[in-house]
Amino acid sequence: MWSLYTYHQLLAFLLTFLSYVLLHSSRKTFSNVKVSISAQWTPSGLQQNGSALALSPGETWEDNKLFADVGEATLFLGALDSIFLFSYAVGLYISGVIGDRFNLRYVLSFGLCGSAVTEFVFGTLTEWLHFYNVYFYCVLWVINGLLQSTVWPCVVAIMGNWFGKSGRGFVFGLWSACASVGNILGAFLASSVLKFGYEYAFLVTSVVQFAGGVVVFFGLLTSPKEIGLSDLSETVLTSVTRDSDSQRPLMSDDEDELCEEYSSIQHQDEEPEPQPEAIGFLQAFCLPGVLPYSLAYACLKLVNYSFFFWLPFYLSNNFGWKEVQADRLSVWYDVGGIVGGTVQGLISDLLGKRAPVLVVSLLLAMGALVGYSHSPNNQIVNGALLATTGFLIGGPSNMISSAISADLGRQEALQNSQQALATVTGIVDGTGSIGAAGGQYLVSLIESKFGWMCVFYFFIVMTGSSVLFIIPLLFREIRSLCRDSQARTHQL
Repeated sequence: MWSLYTYHQLLAFLLTFLSYVLLHSSRKTFSNVKVSISAQWTPSGLQQNGSALALSPGETWEDNKLFADVGEATLFLGALDSIFLFSYAVGLYISGVIGDRFNLRYVLSFGLCGSAVTEFVFGTLTEWLHFYNVYFYCVLWVINGLLQSTVWPCVVAIMGNWFGKSGRGFVFGLWSACASVGNILGAFLASSVLKFGYEYAFLVTSVVQFAGGVVVFFGLLTSPKEIGLSDLSETVLTSVTRDSDSQRPLMSDDEDELCEEYSSIQHQDEEPEPQPEAIGFLQAFCLPGVLPYSLAYACLKLVNYSFFFWLPFYLSNNFGWKEVQADRLSVWYDVGGIVGGTVQGLISDLLGKRAPVLVVSLLLAMGALVGYSHSPNNQIVNGALLATTGFLIGGPSNMISSAISADLGRQEALQNSQQALATVTGIVDGTGSIGAAGGQYLVSLIESKFGWMCVFYFFIVMTGSSVLFIIPLLFREIRSLCRDSQARTHQL
């Protein structure tokens, strides 16, 4: 029975991990080809980008140019980032509620496939047809944000269904590397085909993402109850009544025999376990810890996504490195985030508390940002500083969006009688995305008016603000640790 559980846990881990890897891979494409897009949309950008000359003859931008110079194009690219994140944030509030009320597998697959089609139209089809329109781009990016918002609440809820609180920090810390792995994959996919034109970067990642959505639809089990196993929130592993066939993926033909085997140990007079009711949106917002962590994540995600959206652009423009070199160097930030999320999650499990680990990491991150803002024009030094910054910023970001969101959605205040995982995840990530959305336009505005150094000062202020929101939770957890220590002392 436990071996079956372990097998399906591994399958759920891998498929949800794959889902967000592919989503972030396609999302990363846009940030990795900003220089090429700017070159295509502006005459001055075309002249500055040597690789674009061979791909985009002068007549192309003369007939279809959108902006007079790179500065205008940069502001619009920042506006597109903000448009995407604002629609993504609004969608998260809605998708979390939907995820707690409908089949998570259907919602997840729809989001993956729909987003892939939208990105194909945005980056590939418009270029093939030589159709350039500011308003059309904006509408597509709103749709893309809404579709992508369905994915994160669903995958966190599915992981929360399969993995209990014990060891959640480490498991979710390792699993939350999916975003960073997706960034790395997207950077390498985009850079490998960028020489043929930025439209092929969108083509490759969108096709791969669509295929992943199909695999998830046919292969993912959203909870242990779908194969007759009890929820991990229970203390004893017992068999329960299966969900309806509509909740089961099409590739699980062999599960009928397994369910019959486990149901044979049930008492004949045992009544089916009632399904938990989905919690209301306002109720979820008022749960302990949801609001402060949401506000902290708004500040932190602003910084994290600014690196995500603007790092290749910054490296290329500030140091004069080729776009392909900048894309590949930017992955070191994500490498640091992968290690940071896993290590910090493990430490928080051993400590039994999350807030102290977050605060220490974020305080160190403020110093790392100062160091990175003075990075020399050396790729090795820059990569090392990037990895350190990613460890200290990406780690806490991964913890809040995954392990802490799962903790909040399964806390004692719910008494295991209400379904809140997807709703709480949507609130935390949605609030974070609102902060990130406003930040992306501010980054482009600050950079155009004051330069990149002021952008890094802005990041330091936002990181410090995230610490301030966590401080009340830090004091509460420190008091709890002190009480536990005193209790152990008295027992001895």
